[in-house]
Amino acid sequence: MKDRLKEAMPFLVLMCIVAVGIQFIYKPQSRESIIFFPINENVSYESATTLLMLQPEKKNDHYEVNWKVSSKLDTPAYLRQDVGFLYMNGRLKGLMNEWEQDTDQIDEESTIKGKESSILQAVTFHYSEIHESDTEFTSAQKMSEDTLYVIDSNFSPLNAFRQPGSDTEKEWKNILDKVTSQQLDYLWENALSSMGINVDEYTPIPLTSLAMYDGRPLEGFTRKEWDRLIGNLWEGLYKNYYLGIKKEDGSVVESIDSAIPLLLVKKDKKEVLVLLVDRYGGASLLRQLIS
Repeated sequence: MKDRLKEAMPFLVLMCIVAVGIQFIYKPQSRESIIFFPINENVSYESATTLLMLQPEKKNDHYEVNWKVSSKLDTPAYLRQDVGFLYMNGRLKGLMNEWEQDTDQIDEESTIKGKESSILQAVTFHYSEIHESDTEFTSAQKMSEDTLYVIDSNFSPLNAFRQPGSDTEKEWKNILDKVTSQQLDYLWENALSSMGINVDEYTPIPLTSLAMYDGRPLEGFTRKEWDRLIGNLWEGLYKNYYLGIKKEDGSVVESIDSAIPLLLVKKDKKEVLVLLVDRYGGASLLRQLIS
């Protein structure tokens, strides 16, 4: 009997290892995701902020901007996730994505380096997936943004502002706004023209301006309709922009250095288009039908 057990021991050990391996392989793996569920009217965000702060000293001839995102729900959620984009002079330079389960709060920060005067724009989608039961799922959502002008000139000290407080700052703001908007308008207009899209049929909203409509629906939409539109929009942006821009041929282009996406809400409330222009100038279009 002992000899038989001794002979069988390697086989038993192997089976134990295989069993552990199978258990590991098939163990459900939690991962971040944005899925729109009906808005839960019984929960709310106590705070939701996006903050850009210039560091006072340069490092290796570059300035640094601290980019911080934080949010707190008034109750723990099954999944909390904050997704953010940071643009410099109209081009994507930073991605942020933090998620945690069974918590009410998210805090994350990063540092972006720059050289030369720039306008920095950051926008964040704060998301919560709430499980009220094993079959009933709801969500909570909020947007926040911040804009910072950084002046890095040989003729003045390193400086940053949100709203200009002097004639010099007003001049810098006008220059940076004009240059950035001219470049974006050129890219957007060429792309829309090549696709045969009549922009007059839509209300255009740059992604960096979308937070202005947080809790304040576009004219013609009810709050419920607008919340669903925003939730579905960010679900699509996460899958098709944050994770890379999916092209028609199935290839994926990294979204870094792409232009600020332009949202186009059709005035007849039938659809929302999202225009994406990648770093190479290639244009893609996301289409969301409004039910």
